[in-house]
This record gives sequence, C-alpha cells and structure tokens, in this order.
Amino acid sequence: MEGSNREDEAPPRLIRGERGWWLLGPGGVARLGDAHLTPAGALRPDVERGLREQGLFTVRPSRSYSLTVLTATACNLGCAYCFQNLDQDDGGTSPPRIASVRLTSGVIAEILTFVGRRQAESGMDGLLLTIFGGEPLMNPRGCRELLERAAGYGLRRAGMVSNGTLLTPRLARQLADLGLRYVQVTFDGDRPDHDRIRVRRTGGGTFDAIVGAMAAMTETTSIRCDLRVNVSPQNVAGIDALVERLAAALDPSRCTIHFARVGDAGVGYEDTLAYSDDLADRFIRWQRRALDLGFAVPRPRVRRPCNACSYRDGKYGAVVNPDGALYSSWTTAGRPELRVGTARDGYLPRERTDDRWFTCEDTYGRSGDRREEARFRDRVDAAHLDHLSATGRLRA
Repeated sequence: MEGSNREDEAPPRLIRGERGWWLLGPGGVARLGDAHLTPAGALRPDVERGLREQGLFTVRPSRSYSLTVLTATACNLGCAYCFQNLDQDDGGTSPPRIASVRLTSGVIAEILTFVGRRQAESGMDGLLLTIFGGEPLMNPRGCRELLERAAGYGLRRAGMVSNGTLLTPRLARQLADLGLRYVQVTFDGDRPDHDRIRVRRTGGGTFDAIVGAMAAMTETTSIRCDLRVNVSPQNVAGIDALVERLAAALDPSRCTIHFARVGDAGVGYEDTLAYSDDLADRFIRWQRRALDLGFAVPRPRVRRPCNACSYRDGKYGAVVNPDGALYSSWTTAGRPELRVGTARDGYLPRERTDDRWFTCEDTYGRSGDRREEARFRDRVDAAHLDHLSATGRLRA
C-alpha cells in the first residue's frame, strides 16, 4: 500500500487475517475490519489519519549505532552452502573460503574510533554490536576485548552469530559478564539432516555439540539463545521432529526460535523449495507448536531498512572485517573486490562503490518469485498474528 514520503514515516503492511485485517507499521500493530478499508482495499483516509496520529506509521529514530564486526573469518565447519565459500570441495568438508584474518587490538582501536566519529556525526549516543564471523569464537580473545572496549561507546545490546560448537560454559560466563546478551545458532533440520549438512572441517556432525553448548550456556548465564532454523529442500521433512527435540533438550523459556526459508546462498546450493500453500501450512504448524512448547516466536513486523547496509557511507551502521576493511553487508565481508573503505580512512568515494554496494537481502531469495514470496509471507504472518491474538500473546 502507498505510504507517506515523510522521512520519519514508513509505509505499513496490510494483510488479511481470519477475522478482518492486520496493519503492521513501524510503530506497532492494529486490527482492522472491512469497514476500515475502501472497496479497492486501501485504508480509508480518515482511518489512515487516525492510525498516523496514534504513531503506527512513525519510525522511531534509533539512538544507537549498529555495528557488525567479524572477529575471525576462519571457520571450524565446512558447510557446503556457506556464502563465504569460494568454490566447492569434492570431499564436502573443506571447501575453500575467504582469506583467514583475525581481529587484533590495533584494529579494534581503529574500529571504535571510527564508531565514535559516526556516532557524533549522526547524533547517536549508543551502540548495538553484533559479533560475527566466519566463526567468531575462533578468536575468543578478540571477542572479549571488543566487548570490553565497546562499553565505552554506550554499548546497549550485544549479540553473537556463532555455530555454537566452541562455546564452553567458562567462555559463556566471561562473555556474559562483558555484556553479551544473546547468541544466534543455526540448525539445518533435525539431527540426521543437520549432521549431514552442517559438518566439521575435520569431518563429523555438530548437532549434539551445539545443543549441549546452548543448554550449558542458558543454565549458567543470562545469555538468551536465538535458534535459527534453516528450511530447505534437504531438511523440510524433519522440522517437526526438530522442534520437539529442541524443546526436550533446551529450556524453551530461554530461547527464541524462528524459521527461515533459505534461498540460493552459496556455491553448489540447489534451491527447489517452492513458496507453496503446503509450505505455508508447515511454517504455521511449526510456529504454533513452538509457542505451545514455551519458545518465544517473534511476531511479524514491517520491513525496515537495515541500518548497516541500506544507508550509504555508514551513517547508521557498518560492517567491518577483522583487518579493518569496511563492507556494505555481512554477505560481502572478506571479499577484497567488494571492499568499500577502511575503518582508519573511512568510505571510498561513492563512484567507486556503486558496483560494490549490496544489501543483506541481495544474497537470499530467487529472482522472479517476489509475488509468490509476498503471498507466502502474508499467509504465514497473518496466521501467526491471529494465533498470538487468540492466545493473549500479542504485544504492540
């Protein structure tokens, strides 16, 4: 639907639910009836005016700079579909990757000096930090030092995207004491599928190691576990069993779970999973079962620009490689031909980065099926909102 052109507003998303409509805006969610819409399916002007006055259209400005730092580009896993692979490997466990680099104290200083300048220029006084890799815990010292020194830049939330296999209880406690609040790990289906897809470079599966590390982390620290479940043709049949297995092995009250259909994301990945009504019904079933088991399942939200990659020249966020190179997105980090600057010297002139600037959404999905994707997403999200409302879990 059409939205305002004002910079402090963003167009909402209108989707059909079981009983009426859901309006998702940057300022919250509202339930509407057919009478609130015109015969053409648009908001009536008086309704839109009222929703705008309530702040549903308003983008709340962030006071925090969004920073993603790769502490290491190496990884102890050899997943064939990884977007950081440069080619396929016949053995299936050691595909060639982007160059191996580790974050050092000197580069941390350069990164945080860069952040301080950006915060001053954008009028921000806080910092949102994501620790990324490769596998970030290939460099635990770099993770600890980055967290410790980031505290001086108004660190408000810190998270880590990890494969989970290297996180010991002792290290988890150290990271928690330094401000780490969540760790995102990925499951590629139930144990048999996962252990076939997400493998160590030395050979062997990783399912039990990840589950064990997450269980120990949530038992001994305040860190929450964010479970990302990749849904692909290779594992879709086992997701129901995965949800049950995770609920039995972990404390669901300490975990958030979300399901992500994975598009073509890496060398040799074959994408044949269609956006079908059957797949939508599966997503709906998985989400409802996860809620019944005690997991948190994020409510749908309107898409907002990514602070790191949707704005040129790092106005609101940045992605930094361990060598201090700046990239437009975590999807391109570590590829020298796509570098857009350095933390020490800032961003290259725009005319030199136009063909290097990619967003995080450019990696996933398939061309030519945007309409099917939108229809799929609307059906899943409307069902989720209906269920959250019916069970008293919906929050604005």
